[in-house]
Amino acid sequence: MQNFRVNVTSPVGTWGVEGHDAGVARILMPTERGRASSGRAPSCVAEAAAQLEEYFGGSRRDFDVQFAEVESTSFQRDIWSTLIAIPYGEVRTYAQVAASVRRPRAARAVGNANHANPWPIIVPCHRVVAATGLGGYGGGVDVKRYLLDLEGVREP
Repeated sequence: MQNFRVNVTSPVGTWGVEGHDAGVARILMPTERGRASSGRAPSCVAEAAAQLEEYFGGSRRDFDVQFAEVESTSFQRDIWSTLIAIPYGEVRTYAQVAASVRRPRAARAVGNANHANPWPIIVPCHRVVAATGLGGYGGGVDVKRYLLDLEGVREP
């Protein structure tokens, strides 16, 4: 299936929402530049883009998005499910996320699963921080800081 892309402008750059009739396959960070597709987007892609616009506008805290099937491990899926449960405006450490999936020594693996997350913001990997500060982020630490500021989280 060919992915359709809709771009969403934010104060930290342009995000891409890619997917097809079966669901949203990826959210691309501003560092992953690309052109929007021409034509009419599948409804699930258009809806995900609209929800991201609402998030950046401050009127959305939760997402209701149809995800496409993606290749992933069971550990990654467990981590992503845990991330979705982190409330807007709150953070967890990598170690706390690892402990929540009964893998207390897997904090580094949580970071790898976050990096592999195909749906940043919607699956809020930006809400996972290091015990000593922000930690990393695929879109850059400045983008992570902006997202947490938007949600009212003061730097840990």
